[in-house]
Amino acid sequence: MKHEFVDSDGLSYAPCRYGMSRIFFRGPWRWLDQPYVVFLGGTETYGKFIDQPFAALVEEKLKKTYVNFGCVNAGVDTFVNDPTIMAACHDAEVTVVQMMGANYLSNRFYSVHPRRNDRFLRACTVMEAIFNDVDFSNFTFTRHMLNGLYEKSPERFDIVVQQLREGWVARMKTMLGHIGPRAVLLWFSKDRLDDEPWNKRPQPMMSDPLFINASMIDELRLMVMDVIDATPSDIAKAQGTNGMFFSAMQAKTA
Repeated sequence: MKHEFVDSDGLSYAPCRYGMSRIFFRGPWRWLDQPYVVFLGGTETYGKFIDQPFAALVEEKLKKTYVNFGCVNAGVDTFVNDPTIMAACHDAEVTVVQMMGANYLSNRFYSVHPRRNDRFLRACTVMEAIFNDVDFSNFTFTRHMLNGLYEKSPERFDIVVQQLREGWVARMKTMLGHIGPRAVLLWFSKDRLDDEPWNKRPQPMMSDPLFINASMIDELRLMVMDVIDATPSDIAKAQGTNGMFFSAMQAKTA
């Protein structure tokens, strides 16, 4: 995963691995034989283009050793099938789980890369039957593929969204079962945590975490200690890329 080894204008991510896991996480590497708090999630948890990800800020405030299990473009599938990471989360004092998009997991309609969950691998037979007028070989990234299906037929696309939502809740329950009761769910998004229809937002396919709503989170509340809503303020969002580190080629991504 190339992004893990590339520093952006002097910003070092100090990539590291734990045990038998094949995933490279953001450093610093930490010993897991002393009390620690885990932060598990996607790009925001990893802190791409950020000097101090929010996990580091929490460590500074609470004086608790943190382990950053953030992974760029990760979904639930990145972690739930990794015994090393699940064991480390289970043994942590607390595991903060960022809610990641439902588009980032393999399901009965399509498969994603086991670690780079934003990468579309193949459509399943059911998907090809529903969208028999789509050439799936044109797609490399999951969101691009889903956006193409939505533009082709919003009515047929509703079937896909329902399957993704059901699969996400089931996969989250499996992951939280591995982690145990000392887990906290984190909603970290510019979008509100509510039940507004996903396709009614200004840019529906650009929402993150994609397709997740408040009712889905409610199904998980009995399995966790708390749910934290970290929707940034308008003032925070207006900062744009201020304080971020990136090269000219990375400006659009940042």
